[in-house]
Amino acid sequence: MATTKKTAQAQDTADAALTEGELAAVARDSGHEEQEQPGRQGTGKPTVIVAEDESVNRMDLVAMLEDNGYQVLGEAANGEEAIELTRKFRPDVVCMDVKMPRMDGIAAAGTICDENIAPVVMLTAYSQPDLVRQATGAGAMAYVTKPYEESKLLPALEVAMGRFAEINDLLDSVERSESKLQEAQDELKKTEEKLKKAEDTLEERKFVDRAKGLLMDKADFSEQGAFRWIQKTSMDQRIPKKRLAMAIIAKYGDEKPADDNE
Repeated sequence: MATTKKTAQAQDTADAALTEGELAAVARDSGHEEQEQPGRQGTGKPTVIVAEDESVNRMDLVAMLEDNGYQVLGEAANGEEAIELTRKFRPDVVCMDVKMPRMDGIAAAGTICDENIAPVVMLTAYSQPDLVRQATGAGAMAYVTKPYEESKLLPALEVAMGRFAEINDLLDSVERSESKLQEAQDELKKTEEKLKKAEDTLEERKFVDRAKGLLMDKADFSEQGAFRWIQKTSMDQRIPKKRLAMAIIAKYGDEKPADDNE
């Protein structure tokens, strides 16, 4: 299913990053119920990569996630490490701090989302609109401002994973439809080619039959002899039978009857 195309369409399809008010509403509705999902590292727990350059914040964040049923697969202190760990473990979600050394979180999120590996939730001490636009433009599904609180972070993670799954399911469905359409088009092309071949064969037979009749009439061939002559001449001279038949028709078929008065 075209990885870069999926990500580009996912960025267009995803809604703007969640606001804190929306996160609080999701928290109230969900009640933080932990649901096991199959295929998550064999534990049933959702898996996560944590990228945060401040070690104390990273430890607190990891503890919060583990206390709420997440399996932390790796911890990164910069954007490059976050990309490497995400490629290696392919988690269900990535928590990505915006401000990090060597490569910032927005650039790292862009790479992860371009490769369509996992949804990214941005973590920031800022909530400026331009920063939010940069984060969502990079493909982030949501953002959470510091200090990290369960009521904001957990719903953002769940919504990000849900959006990521829904968008990819949709794009997979589109690709399957496109594949079926292409198969139908290929089949139609084959049918058209067969039909064209059948029409050409029928047309050739008509010309050969007419040429055969002219040879029988003008050159005293038997029916079988006329057909054999056309067939052998076509093979020996490497001339298509239709073209040879047309030449015979052109030579003998348009002769005018002699004028009795001459």
